[in-house]
Amino acid sequence: MDKYHRFSKLLLQSRHAVALTGAGISVESGIPDFRGNNGLWTKYDPFEYGHIDSFRADPAKVWKMLIEMGALVEGVSPNEAHVALGELEKLGIIKMVITQNVDSLHQRGGSSNVVEFHGNFRRMHCDNCEKPFLRADISLESLPPLCSCGGPIRPDVILFGEGIPAEAYSLAFDAAEKCDLMIVVGTSARVAPASHLPLVAKRRGAHILEINPVASEVSDQITDLHIMECAAAAFRNIMKIVRAMHEGNTN
Repeated sequence: MDKYHRFSKLLLQSRHAVALTGAGISVESGIPDFRGNNGLWTKYDPFEYGHIDSFRADPAKVWKMLIEMGALVEGVSPNEAHVALGELEKLGIIKMVITQNVDSLHQRGGSSNVVEFHGNFRRMHCDNCEKPFLRADISLESLPPLCSCGGPIRPDVILFGEGIPAEAYSLAFDAAEKCDLMIVVGTSARVAPASHLPLVAKRRGAHILEINPVASEVSDQITDLHIMECAAAAFRNIMKIVRAMHEGNTN
């Protein structure tokens, strides 16, 4: 039995599967890994442009970086991997997607139970009074965009120096505790605390399945099965098998 069939069989045998996704799943949609070669953090020092203290000291400067971030995550479409996870949710196999991405591609790909661990670029709020906004309603003609209270508006993304929102943290770690299988897709598993999620799941006895063309921090430690392919290509093969197996089980 090849890796794709083993992967698909484990997935169908699971009772509570969750997925953890990182930048790699969106690369094939045209969003480069911010930490990769030619990524956003090679052009902008993350602590000079991506830290909450930097935003509060000079929001106009940080917004110049945020505009480029927005250009990367807007105007792209979900790829086959996002769509596959949405289909797996509809089949009742995937119970939750926990993503480190801020691009909304999982929701647009069909997933409804998504925990955005690092926030969402399409949503905004005032850094002073926390009034919510949508990115589409914000004018960037003058930087930084300002709330009626005078405070600077910012995206709902987690900047360096900020903690993970309590609700997202609780939902993600609760899912890691409860799952019997976790698919780890396109993440280096280097950024805490998201990197702890597969470790928690493994300690609770879950199978760890990985899709990543390169090894991650968890590949040699806890991964039970690693498909070294890009996410879209891997899920294309997996879904053919899952659909056939699922149809056979329901007939």
